[in-house]
Amino acid sequence: MIRIGIIICSTRPGRNGDQVAQWVRDLAVEHAGDVADFELVDLKDYALPLLDEPVPARTAPGRRPHTQRWAERIGSCDAFIVVTPEYNTAPPAALTNAIDYLYAEWGGKPVGYGIFGAVMAVQKLRAQAGPLRMADIGPQVALSLREDFEAFADFRPQELHVTEVHGLVDELLAWAQALGPLRAASRAAA
Repeated sequence: MIRIGIIICSTRPGRNGDQVAQWVRDLAVEHAGDVADFELVDLKDYALPLLDEPVPARTAPGRRPHTQRWAERIGSCDAFIVVTPEYNTAPPAALTNAIDYLYAEWGGKPVGYGIFGAVMAVQKLRAQAGPLRMADIGPQVALSLREDFEAFADFRPQELHVTEVHGLVDELLAWAQALGPLRAASRAAA
């Protein structure tokens, strides 16, 4: 079974990403049925300090317990949906930090985006995907704080976004299946 991690990228108090990620997960499970397992991966649960590994992840796997725990979680997924806000035209620092902890665990896996007001942040994430050997897929779900939240806090997505989530899930599953042999070869070589 394909395992898709839905990464909640903001660790900020009062964040909205957990509401969005749960909605994406519920729609994905309903749409895909038992073809895939959709799991929430909350960066807040990992409390990764500012990158503290002595060598780059591309050179060697991290040795610290928090890095190993994070690597195990990301390594167990076959694809990702990144639920991210945009802070000052960029992804949250917690997400950038979490990405930088790993290298091999990202490779051969497709990534799609469920975002709110984060078009520029996603452009920066797309630029990172290639060097990490990830398949950056096209569809994304672009939500707006003004149109999809009441009082900027209570998530009330427009109906049109349901179709967008379904399209994102369909393409992500197709890519995950197509890249399965590459992931298997990478795991065997490790």
